[in-house]
Amino acid sequence: MMSRLAIVLILLVSADMATAQIMTPDVAGHQVQVFGKSSSKLAVLVFVRTDCPIANRYAPEIERLYRAYGSQVSYYLVYPDANESAAAIQKHLKDYGYTVPALRDPKHVLVKIASVRVTPEAAIFSARGELLYHGRIDNRYISFGKAMNRPTRQDFEAALRAALEDRPIAETTTPAIGCSIADIK
Repeated sequence: MMSRLAIVLILLVSADMATAQIMTPDVAGHQVQVFGKSSSKLAVLVFVRTDCPIANRYAPEIERLYRAYGSQVSYYLVYPDANESAAAIQKHLKDYGYTVPALRDPKHVLVKIASVRVTPEAAIFSARGELLYHGRIDNRYISFGKAMNRPTRQDFEAALRAALEDRPIAETTTPAIGCSIADIK
């Protein structure tokens, strides 16, 4: 008879293996393995919508973070709206100056494992697919429609730096303000 600890360990290993094998389409329709790449210690997902003004306002910051850390991690934009066409996503990428690789998540598989609710919201995973951080990019937005000129905390970047340096992440979850993913039909 197996002990409870053994069962829990088997379930955790099985969950890590299942997450590591998740495939999702990119904008061109090619399947991408997000987790488990031997060249990347971490996988970063930033969830955006083409029609979200808050996510669009963050485009320069999302791109800056990609340029700063994209060579060290697997870094992707994730579009969770199944009704968004590839052409509309390509236009959005061009209009906002994104060079970040983009994925589609029409069945919200990545949304669920990242525990995200709004766009923009970021998630950091270990290479095995363990969720290390999810939440806001920074604290610029106090509430919906109310923003500061400049953020005073760079939550996502601080978590990313800590994870890259094998340090504990001070806050593994932060409240994100943005456009609801649940609104997408």
